[in-house]
Amino acid sequence: MLTQANLRDELHGVLATPWIHGPAAGHSGDVVVSVTEFVPARRHDLARAAATGLRLALGWFAMPGAVGLSLWSLPHRTRSGSVSVWVQEEDLRRFVALPLHAEVMRRYRERGTVRSATWPMERFAREDALGRAHDWIAA
Repeated sequence: MLTQANLRDELHGVLATPWIHGPAAGHSGDVVVSVTEFVPARRHDLARAAATGLRLALGWFAMPGAVGLSLWSLPHRTRSGSVSVWVQEEDLRRFVALPLHAEVMRRYRERGTVRSATWPMERFAREDALGRAHDWIAA
């Protein structure tokens, strides 16, 4: 079983926030999992992007439909991103459309590459979501 601790070990130096519960944290039914990754063209942009991610996470407690979130970074490989879980895809789309998120995407769009994956999951189990996210991050 993959946990936050051995995710760190398996990815060799990943820094990850503890799981941040959203307002829908007790939801155990169908969910949507989203994993993102940012690889900056210049190394110094990694710290700025990570700080901006932390700033976005400050409002997590008030995000409708947010189940949970973990931010991750592989500083030695100049990569960072997030694993977020949502009750519905429209909750994720609402977050992506937030003015602060849109501003961040505009600011960093030309400063590196972004990739993401989203998938549905029946009966949310954090360890399973993190396991699949680990596979995606490691690929």
